[in-house]
Amino acid sequence: MSTTENESTRGTTNGSSAAETGAPYGSTPQRRRVRTHHLREYKQRGEPWPMLTSYDTYTARIFDQAGIPVLLVGDSAANNVYGYESSLPITVEEMLPLVRAVVGAAEHALVVADLPFGSYQASPEEAVHTAVRFMKAGAHAVKLEGGARYAAHVDALVTAGIPVMGHIGFTPQSEHGLGGYRVQARGDRAEELLTDARALQDAGAFAVVLEMVSAAAAKRVTAELTIPTVGIGAGPDCDGQVLVWTDMAGLNTGHTARFVKRYAELGDVLARAADSFAAEVRDGRFPAPEHSFD
Repeated sequence: MSTTENESTRGTTNGSSAAETGAPYGSTPQRRRVRTHHLREYKQRGEPWPMLTSYDTYTARIFDQAGIPVLLVGDSAANNVYGYESSLPITVEEMLPLVRAVVGAAEHALVVADLPFGSYQASPEEAVHTAVRFMKAGAHAVKLEGGARYAAHVDALVTAGIPVMGHIGFTPQSEHGLGGYRVQARGDRAEELLTDARALQDAGAFAVVLEMVSAAAAKRVTAELTIPTVGIGAGPDCDGQVLVWTDMAGLNTGHTARFVKRYAELGDVLARAADSFAAEVRDGRFPAPEHSFD
């Protein structure tokens, strides 16, 4: 589907307009807040949907206005905001201001907040305590990594009224235990992925992220679950697709994973702007009279 088609028909069925259906997302004035049940409806209608990370007011507003239905305040902020080498060091206190910034700017998108490493693993009670802090900061849902072994955590969160998105396959918070960044769910391990996905669904998760898994395994999981799957390096058959926005927009100048597509080169744009600004200051061309007050 082309970009134009995507903007004009997203959230419609049987050729109906967005205005007729009250589409929850898309670039129409009839948009309403996206809720978790809308994602299941998209799956039932066979409508793929996009998700992007966001960590600040400006990107949240831009992505929200572009019709991105789900924004993830990911623990990937560890790398992309704070400059850590991995997602492990980031804390709840460092993420809460980012959640507030995104929620304050996103009028329509469902805002999901990652639970950082070490903030939920110890017990379901710890998971609820941490998730409550994110919900009080304005998040609409939380995401946690891990499959069947965290089903009790998901159940406790859902019982407390907190929507939960799961995350299985390659789980960055477990990178050392997994032996680094490696594709998961190949061969005999594909059955484990399905078991984890079913456990999360049975515990009440409204969606599950599948990261860096074989396309065949992701296709099978997507077909067998009633809740949506969100792929990142999981092939084309997931119900939704997510990327880290700095990768998608070409702001990240480091190593780019195979599954990333760069839709712009914002790093180059910003570099040229900074060079031009510096040159004009040095040459005395900025500020010009029109930038000064009488």
